[in-house]
Amino acid sequence: MDISAFQLIKLEIVAVLGLSKDALHIHIGIAVFLVAAAVLRKPLGSFTPWLTVVAMTVAGEVLDMRDDIASLGYWRWRAGVHDILNTLFWPTLSFAFCKARHFFRSIK
Repeated sequence: MDISAFQLIKLEIVAVLGLSKDALHIHIGIAVFLVAAAVLRKPLGSFTPWLTVVAMTVAGEVLDMRDDIASLGYWRWRAGVHDILNTLFWPTLSFAFCKARHFFRSIK
């Protein structure tokens, strides 16, 4: 069975960086969040950078689902949920912290 280009790229990144797949998800999530905020010139408390991470995460998991079904005949949805949680954890926490900071600053 042939492996998809998407899976080959992920495996190459893991090999080159020497990271586990979980660590890669965590790093990519926060990197996309920060880069999206910088490129789009939006504050970290804006929905836009966070939604960019959500969109990227969903797109990646759709590709993983497609590859799972093609190679295994079924979708490993628990692994997908695990990846989504790893990718979104720090961007979500950062976004919530920035939102809360703005909220509490406006109460004064």
